[in-house]
Amino acid sequence: MRGYTSLIVVCALVLASVADAGAPRRSIRPEHRTSPVSMTTRASPAPVIIGYDADIRPRARIGAGGGEGGADDPAALIAALSRAERLATPALATTPPVYRSPRPAIRPADLRRPVRAVQPVQPVRVASVAPTTIGRSGKVCNDPRIQGEVLEPITGARSGCGISAPVRITSVAGVTLSQQAIMDCRTAQTLTDWVSSSLTPVLRNRGGGVAALQVPSHYSCRTRNSQKGAKISEHGKGHAIDISAFVLKDGSRISVLDGWRDRRDRKVLERLHASACGPFGTVLGPESDRFHQDHFHFDTARYRSGSYCR
Repeated sequence: MRGYTSLIVVCALVLASVADAGAPRRSIRPEHRTSPVSMTTRASPAPVIIGYDADIRPRARIGAGGGEGGADDPAALIAALSRAERLATPALATTPPVYRSPRPAIRPADLRRPVRAVQPVQPVRVASVAPTTIGRSGKVCNDPRIQGEVLEPITGARSGCGISAPVRITSVAGVTLSQQAIMDCRTAQTLTDWVSSSLTPVLRNRGGGVAALQVPSHYSCRTRNSQKGAKISEHGKGHAIDISAFVLKDGSRISVLDGWRDRRDRKVLERLHASACGPFGTVLGPESDRFHQDHFHFDTARYRSGSYCR
């Protein structure tokens, strides 16, 4: 019985101490200070003015209040979070990365490249363009005045070209040709007769007489005036010869191009031009067309209306 009494006493003491430890019913009033306390005031710093040249203003921080769409605006907060997410997403580089080229593997020592056998090239035989000479040089066409050589028949590359019995002439009636001219015997004889009967007498008293003929063209398988679509020229048949100048024995010369514009030489050239019209079927000079400004063209073509001379 005594034990229960002691336990009750102890519990009562504990409850009394807990009740005394609670908060006071009235706030404690601070004690009155006996003397005034001096306070030191700190001067406020001077404002610093900062100028900005940038046109783009910084974005407001997420959650910062103030202004339109502040922290209390849910729509503004969601938009700000979306912008932040886009800015935080890494962008792909537009320039591809540069990688080092892989180093090739070392070739094996026994590697050999297959070599194709070289086929020997067979020589191609090209037909000779120059006509073949028959016999020795000397008189031709059964005329001692005509010096040259007889050639084998010439077959032209075009239809209508060629000479069945060609000769290569070096001189006629004692007058040398500047280059050996190929033609047929009829043309060679006509040229020889004209030199003997007309050319030599006309130039007998000029520079000691005629010594040579300047020949720019003779046999040539081509069209008239080398024009596309034209008929085969008489040059392609061995019927024509062109003369651009007459060389005199003293070394002087009378050219068709310059002489036709000279008063003295033109008279001589006009006489030669007129004398050739008749023996030759065609005689063309500087006044015929633009193709004969610098030479005389003589050929032995025959026309029903007679010789054609311009």
